[in-house]
Amino acid sequence: MKLEKHHLEQLEAIARKAGAGILSVYESEDFDVESKGDGSPLTRADQMSHEIIVAGLSELTPEVPVVSEESGETEMDSRLGWETYWLVDPLDGTKEFIKRNGEFTVNIALIQRGQPVYGIVYAPVLDWCFYGGGEYGSWRVDGIGKTPEKMLVSERAEGTMTVVASRSHRGEAVDAFVASLSGQFGEPVVRSMGSSLKICLVATGEADVYPRLGPTCEWDTAAAHAVVLGAGGKVIDAAGMPLIYSKPDILNPWFLVCGAANIGWTEFVPSMSK
Repeated sequence: MKLEKHHLEQLEAIARKAGAGILSVYESEDFDVESKGDGSPLTRADQMSHEIIVAGLSELTPEVPVVSEESGETEMDSRLGWETYWLVDPLDGTKEFIKRNGEFTVNIALIQRGQPVYGIVYAPVLDWCFYGGGEYGSWRVDGIGKTPEKMLVSERAEGTMTVVASRSHRGEAVDAFVASLSGQFGEPVVRSMGSSLKICLVATGEADVYPRLGPTCEWDTAAAHAVVLGAGGKVIDAAGMPLIYSKPDILNPWFLVCGAANIGWTEFVPSMSK
Protein backbone atom coordinates (compact mmCIF):
# COMPACT_ATOMS: atom_id res chain seq x y z
CA MET A 1 0.00 0.00 0.00
CA LYS A 2 1.42 3.35 -1.05
CA LEU A 3 0.18 6.34 0.89
CA GLU A 4 -0.86 9.29 -1.26
CA LYS A 5 -0.81 12.98 -0.34
CA HIS A 6 -4.41 12.99 0.85
CA HIS A 7 -3.66 10.03 3.14
CA LEU A 8 -0.76 11.88 4.71
CA GLU A 9 -2.79 15.04 5.24
CA GLN A 10 -5.66 13.13 6.82
CA LEU A 11 -3.32 11.15 9.07
CA GLU A 12 -1.99 14.38 10.55
CA ALA A 13 -5.56 15.63 10.99
CA ILE A 14 -6.53 12.40 12.79
CA ALA A 15 -3.50 12.62 15.09
CA ARG A 16 -4.25 16.25 15.89
CA LYS A 17 -7.92 15.49 16.57
CA ALA A 18 -6.89 12.71 18.95
CA GLY A 19 -4.46 15.12 20.59
CA ALA A 20 -7.23 17.65 21.11
CA GLY A 21 -9.32 14.96 22.78
CA ILE A 22 -6.43 14.10 25.08
CA LEU A 23 -5.94 17.75 25.97
CA SER A 24 -9.59 18.11 26.94
CA VAL A 25 -8.89 15.60 29.71
CA TYR A 26 -5.35 16.78 30.48
CA GLU A 27 -6.51 20.35 31.05
CA SER A 28 -9.36 19.36 33.35
CA GLU A 29 -8.88 19.85 37.07
CA ASP A 30 -8.49 16.14 37.73
CA PHE A 31 -9.01 12.78 36.08
CA ASP A 32 -9.30 9.20 37.24
CA VAL A 33 -6.42 6.78 36.76
CA GLU A 34 -7.17 3.06 36.50
CA SER A 35 -4.80 0.10 36.31
CA LYS A 36 -4.87 -2.40 33.45
CA GLY A 37 -4.20 -6.10 33.89
CA ASP A 38 -0.45 -5.62 33.48
CA GLY A 39 -0.39 -2.84 36.05
CA SER A 40 0.07 -0.02 33.52
CA PRO A 41 -2.05 3.11 34.00
CA LEU A 42 -5.17 3.93 31.97
CA THR A 43 -7.09 7.21 31.79
CA ARG A 44 -10.19 8.46 30.00
CA ALA A 45 -7.85 10.22 27.57
CA ASP A 46 -6.37 6.87 26.40
CA GLN A 47 -9.82 5.56 25.48
CA MET A 48 -10.99 8.83 23.91
CA SER A 49 -7.92 8.99 21.69
CA HIS A 50 -8.35 5.32 20.76
CA GLU A 51 -11.93 5.89 19.62
CA ILE A 52 -11.04 8.99 17.58
CA ILE A 53 -8.13 7.29 15.80
CA VAL A 54 -9.92 4.02 15.05
CA ALA A 55 -12.91 5.91 13.62
CA GLY A 56 -10.65 8.15 11.54
CA LEU A 57 -8.52 5.35 10.12
CA SER A 58 -11.54 3.17 9.40
CA GLU A 59 -12.97 5.99 7.31
CA LEU A 60 -9.66 6.85 5.61
CA THR A 61 -8.67 3.28 4.69
CA PRO A 62 -11.64 0.97 5.36
CA GLU A 63 -9.78 -1.95 3.78
CA VAL A 64 -6.91 -1.76 6.31
CA PRO A 65 -7.51 -3.20 9.81
CA VAL A 66 -6.49 -1.31 12.93
CA VAL A 67 -4.75 -2.62 16.04
CA SER A 68 -4.48 -0.31 19.04
CA GLU A 69 -3.03 -0.73 22.51
CA GLU A 70 -6.63 -0.50 23.69
CA SER A 71 -7.87 -3.18 21.26
CA GLY A 72 -9.00 -6.56 22.50
CA GLU A 73 -7.13 -9.87 22.32
CA THR A 74 -8.92 -10.84 19.10
CA GLU A 75 -7.38 -7.96 17.16
CA MET A 76 -3.98 -8.60 18.73
CA ASP A 77 -4.02 -12.23 17.64
CA SER A 78 -5.47 -11.46 14.20
CA ARG A 79 -2.61 -9.12 13.32
CA LEU A 80 -0.35 -12.16 12.88
CA GLY A 81 -2.22 -13.02 9.69
CA TRP A 82 -2.33 -9.50 8.27
CA GLU A 83 0.22 -8.25 5.75
CA THR A 84 -0.86 -4.62 6.17
CA TYR A 85 -2.44 -2.91 9.16
CA TRP A 86 -2.39 0.22 11.29
CA LEU A 87 -0.68 -0.09 14.67
CA VAL A 88 -1.67 2.58 17.16
CA ASP A 89 -0.71 3.78 20.61
CA PRO A 90 -3.46 6.31 21.38
CA LEU A 91 -1.52 7.84 24.29
CA ASP A 92 2.12 6.88 24.59
CA GLY A 93 3.59 8.03 27.88
CA THR A 94 0.56 7.81 30.14
CA LYS A 95 2.88 8.20 33.15
CA GLU A 96 4.08 11.52 31.70
CA PHE A 97 0.44 12.49 31.11
CA ILE A 98 -0.36 11.79 34.76
CA LYS A 99 2.70 13.81 35.86
CA ARG A 100 1.48 16.63 33.56
CA ASN A 101 4.93 17.25 32.06
CA GLY A 102 3.67 17.30 28.44
CA GLU A 103 6.00 14.56 27.20
CA PHE A 104 3.38 12.18 25.79
CA THR A 105 2.37 11.43 22.23
CA VAL A 106 -0.17 10.04 19.82
CA ASN A 107 1.44 7.28 17.71
CA ILE A 108 0.06 5.93 14.42
CA ALA A 109 2.06 3.51 12.24
CA LEU A 110 1.42 1.61 9.04
CA ILE A 111 2.87 -1.90 9.20
CA GLN A 112 3.57 -3.91 6.04
CA ARG A 113 5.13 -7.38 6.10
CA GLY A 114 6.43 -6.89 9.62
CA GLN A 115 8.01 -3.48 9.04
CA PRO A 116 6.86 0.05 9.92
CA VAL A 117 6.67 1.85 6.58
CA TYR A 118 5.10 5.11 7.73
CA GLY A 119 4.51 6.74 11.09
CA ILE A 120 3.20 9.89 12.68
CA VAL A 121 4.06 10.98 16.22
CA TYR A 122 2.19 13.96 17.65
CA ALA A 123 2.87 15.61 21.02
CA PRO A 124 -0.28 17.66 21.72
CA VAL A 125 1.00 19.81 24.60
CA LEU A 126 4.21 20.73 22.78
CA ASP A 127 2.44 20.84 19.39
CA TRP A 128 5.31 18.90 17.82
CA CYS A 129 4.49 16.60 14.92
CA PHE A 130 6.97 14.13 13.42
CA TYR A 131 6.06 12.02 10.40
CA GLY A 132 7.64 9.95 7.67
CA GLY A 133 9.04 6.61 6.62
CA GLY A 134 11.82 4.91 4.70
CA GLU A 135 10.30 5.64 1.28
CA TYR A 136 8.93 9.07 2.21
CA GLY A 137 11.68 10.86 4.12
CA SER A 138 10.86 12.34 7.51
CA TRP A 139 9.67 15.75 8.58
CA ARG A 140 9.00 17.78 11.70
CA VAL A 141 6.48 20.59 12.05
CA ASP A 142 6.14 22.65 15.22
CA GLY A 143 2.64 24.09 15.19
CA ILE A 144 -0.22 23.71 12.76
CA GLY A 145 0.29 25.52 9.48
CA LYS A 146 4.04 25.95 10.03
CA THR A 147 6.59 24.95 7.40
CA PRO A 148 7.77 21.33 7.87
CA GLU A 149 11.51 20.79 8.36
CA LYS A 150 13.24 17.74 6.89
CA MET A 151 14.94 15.56 9.50
CA LEU A 152 18.29 13.77 9.23
CA VAL A 153 20.02 11.72 11.91
CA SER A 154 23.43 12.60 13.27
CA GLU A 155 26.43 11.21 11.40
CA ARG A 156 28.77 11.84 14.33
CA ALA A 157 31.31 9.05 14.74
CA GLU A 158 33.61 10.62 17.33
CA GLY A 159 33.62 13.23 20.07
CA THR A 160 31.00 13.78 22.75
CA MET A 161 27.91 11.69 22.14
CA THR A 162 24.38 12.58 23.20
CA VAL A 163 22.36 9.73 24.67
CA VAL A 164 18.63 10.07 25.17
CA ALA A 165 17.16 7.99 27.99
CA SER A 166 13.72 7.29 29.37
CA ARG A 167 12.50 9.70 32.00
CA SER A 168 10.47 6.99 33.77
CA HIS A 169 12.19 3.71 32.80
CA ARG A 170 15.97 4.24 32.71
CA GLY A 171 17.32 1.32 34.76
CA GLU A 172 20.70 -0.22 35.54
CA ALA A 173 21.29 -1.58 32.03
CA VAL A 174 21.12 1.91 30.51
CA ASP A 175 23.47 3.23 33.20
CA ALA A 176 25.91 0.45 32.27
CA PHE A 177 25.56 1.33 28.57
CA VAL A 178 26.37 4.98 29.28
CA ALA A 179 29.37 4.03 31.42
CA SER A 180 30.69 1.71 28.71
CA LEU A 181 30.20 4.41 26.07
CA SER A 182 32.20 6.83 28.21
CA GLY A 183 35.25 4.59 27.94
CA GLN A 184 35.53 5.18 24.18
CA PHE A 185 33.96 8.58 23.57
CA GLY A 186 34.30 10.34 26.90
CA GLU A 187 31.45 11.27 29.19
CA PRO A 188 28.33 11.58 27.01
CA VAL A 189 25.57 14.12 27.39
CA VAL A 190 22.50 12.30 28.72
CA ARG A 191 19.13 13.82 27.94
CA SER A 192 15.94 12.48 29.55
CA MET A 193 12.62 12.45 27.71
CA GLY A 194 9.30 10.65 27.90
CA SER A 195 7.36 8.53 25.39
CA SER A 196 8.34 8.00 21.74
CA LEU A 197 9.81 11.50 21.68
CA LYS A 198 13.11 9.81 22.60
CA ILE A 199 13.22 8.06 19.23
CA CYS A 200 12.24 11.29 17.49
CA LEU A 201 15.22 13.09 19.05
CA VAL A 202 17.48 10.63 17.24
CA ALA A 203 15.57 11.33 14.02
CA THR A 204 16.17 15.08 14.39
CA GLY A 205 19.90 14.54 15.04
CA GLU A 206 19.62 16.02 18.55
CA ALA A 207 20.66 12.67 20.02
CA ASP A 208 23.07 10.08 18.67
CA VAL A 209 21.61 7.00 20.31
CA TYR A 210 18.66 5.86 22.38
CA PRO A 211 19.26 2.58 24.23
CA ARG A 212 16.00 0.94 25.26
CA LEU A 213 17.24 -1.85 27.49
CA GLY A 214 13.93 -2.78 29.02
CA PRO A 215 10.42 -3.89 28.02
CA THR A 216 8.31 -2.11 25.41
CA CYS A 217 5.47 -3.22 23.15
CA GLU A 218 5.26 -2.99 19.38
CA TRP A 219 2.73 -0.15 19.52
CA ASP A 220 5.14 1.90 21.67
CA THR A 221 7.80 2.04 18.98
CA ALA A 222 6.32 1.47 15.51
CA ALA A 223 5.41 5.04 14.53
CA ALA A 224 8.65 6.64 15.70
CA HIS A 225 10.60 3.69 14.25
CA ALA A 226 9.23 4.59 10.80
CA VAL A 227 10.12 8.24 11.38
CA VAL A 228 13.74 7.51 12.29
CA LEU A 229 14.10 5.22 9.25
CA GLY A 230 12.92 8.09 7.06
CA ALA A 231 15.58 10.31 8.62
CA GLY A 232 18.33 7.82 7.74
CA GLY A 233 18.64 6.06 11.09
CA LYS A 234 18.12 2.51 12.22
CA VAL A 235 16.53 0.53 15.03
CA ILE A 236 18.37 -2.67 15.92
CA ASP A 237 18.15 -5.31 18.60
CA ALA A 238 21.04 -6.17 20.93
CA ALA A 239 22.41 -8.57 18.29
CA GLY A 240 22.47 -5.84 15.65
CA MET A 241 19.45 -7.11 13.70
CA PRO A 242 16.60 -4.81 12.57
CA LEU A 243 13.67 -4.65 14.98
CA ILE A 244 10.66 -6.45 13.49
CA TYR A 245 6.91 -6.40 14.08
CA SER A 246 3.93 -8.77 13.83
CA LYS A 247 5.64 -11.18 16.22
CA PRO A 248 3.59 -13.69 18.24
CA ASP A 249 4.89 -11.91 21.34
CA ILE A 250 3.84 -8.24 21.27
CA LEU A 251 6.85 -7.35 23.46
CA ASN A 252 9.96 -5.95 21.83
CA PRO A 253 13.43 -7.18 22.73
CA TRP A 254 16.06 -4.72 23.95
CA PHE A 255 16.89 -2.32 21.14
CA LEU A 256 19.00 0.66 20.11
CA VAL A 257 17.92 3.62 17.99
CA CYS A 258 20.91 5.25 16.34
CA GLY A 259 22.14 7.43 13.53
CA ALA A 260 23.77 6.09 10.41
CA ALA A 261 27.34 6.55 11.66
CA ASN A 262 29.37 3.35 11.46
CA ILE A 263 29.65 2.74 15.21
CA GLY A 264 29.33 -0.69 16.78
CA TRP A 265 26.65 0.44 19.21
CA THR A 266 25.80 -3.09 20.29
CA GLU A 267 29.31 -3.47 21.76
CA PHE A 268 28.24 -1.13 24.58
CA VAL A 269 25.13 -3.14 25.53
CA PRO A 270 25.74 -4.82 28.90
CA SER A 271 25.77 -8.61 29.06
CA MET A 272 22.47 -9.01 30.85
CA SER A 273 19.29 -10.92 30.01
CA LYS A 274 17.77 -9.43 26.88
